[in-house]
Amino acid sequence: MILFLLSAAALAQSAPDFATYGKLADEADAQLRKNILDVWFPRCLDEQRGGFDAEFSRDWKKGNDRVAFIVFQSRMTWISATVAQRRPELREQYLKYARHGLDFFRTRMTDREQGGMFWEVGADGTPTMQGQKHAYGISFGFYAAAAVYEATHDKAALDLAMNTFRWFDEHAHDASNGGYYETLTREGRRVGIDQLDSPMPPMFVPNAFPAAYKSMNSHIHLLESLTELYRASKDPTVGKRLEEMLAVVRDKIVVEPGCMNLFFRPDWRPVPDYDSFGHDIETAFLMIEAAEALGRADDQKTWHVARMIVDHALAFGFDNQNGGFYEKGSALENPYDFKKTWWVQFEGLNALLLMHDRYGRETPKYWDAFLKTWHFITDRMADKEFGGFYMEVERDGAVKNHSKASQWKAAYHDGRALLTTADRLRHLADTSKP
Repeated sequence: MILFLLSAAALAQSAPDFATYGKLADEADAQLRKNILDVWFPRCLDEQRGGFDAEFSRDWKKGNDRVAFIVFQSRMTWISATVAQRRPELREQYLKYARHGLDFFRTRMTDREQGGMFWEVGADGTPTMQGQKHAYGISFGFYAAAAVYEATHDKAALDLAMNTFRWFDEHAHDASNGGYYETLTREGRRVGIDQLDSPMPPMFVPNAFPAAYKSMNSHIHLLESLTELYRASKDPTVGKRLEEMLAVVRDKIVVEPGCMNLFFRPDWRPVPDYDSFGHDIETAFLMIEAAEALGRADDQKTWHVARMIVDHALAFGFDNQNGGFYEKGSALENPYDFKKTWWVQFEGLNALLLMHDRYGRETPKYWDAFLKTWHFITDRMADKEFGGFYMEVERDGAVKNHSKASQWKAAYHDGRALLTTADRLRHLADTSKP
């Protein structure tokens, strides 16, 4: 069992020093090993069909996967490549997993007849949903392939990433309004545009993506994937689209007083809906990452908007008593969904520590919230019997849903956050030494 070495309450009594940062960095790496890497790998590898298995019981017994979903496959490939790149002692082991994932993309998820990548394929490799394709899924596809290239320098990985991006950019880019159309047929035709004014526009994924609209969720992840692809390729078209995506997310999707609309018409007129605190704090991190990739690490406008949405999430969506962020609310009212999902808490770690690194000399609030969230995750969301993190808990941390793995719960949000948190804490330790 991994002990929480210093309690959140004790640490918050004084300003953090290099020893505090260093101990918490070790804790983050230990959590990464115990509750992410050791429970997922290598048991998630599907040696017969290829790719990765997504269905596991609480005690990590393998279930019965009927489909291969591009988002899950991408995320498991990405974390494998990123661990290989950022943890030298694990490099050879995780390079094997990254190449395993990339091979599945080449042979199963890529449409070798029409181009692009499928949203989902069945157990026999046949695409489901008439082979439809979606911005959200394709974004994660070239995100993963670019990460494999960065880890391996295998040109085939970069070729796959660039070919997928070019197909998507040709068929889905909105040259008039910016951003991308989201739902495409197998051949690359846009879906649902003629039904925009219907009272019930078609849904690509039930209760998730209205086919005819642009979404916040797809575009923040396009910002993420274009950042990864630009770092890998330095391709000028990718750089141009990354510039555009940063402006779209920062200047059109984020709105005062610090939240984001979920859906938009093609010309970016918003369709009102709730505020997702998790996406807000995740986007703060992704915008800063994109600005850094573009060589503008100190871009004041981007930092202002990123801080604004973190501050709003802290003011309206944070549990000051127990720690952690609630699921959803509205712009200027108390939250109304008090559940706490795993990915929101881990994205909170990323954003809060980023803000502390930048603004910690001005205020202790980001560090204090980081510690509360860290304590909530390690104390209430980690399964101390079988390992891994629960998908969802109640406001006070009570566990009613013991699920820890699914097509939508990969080793990605938590894996990335623990990698990034450990590295940033070590940077803070190094820069705060007396």
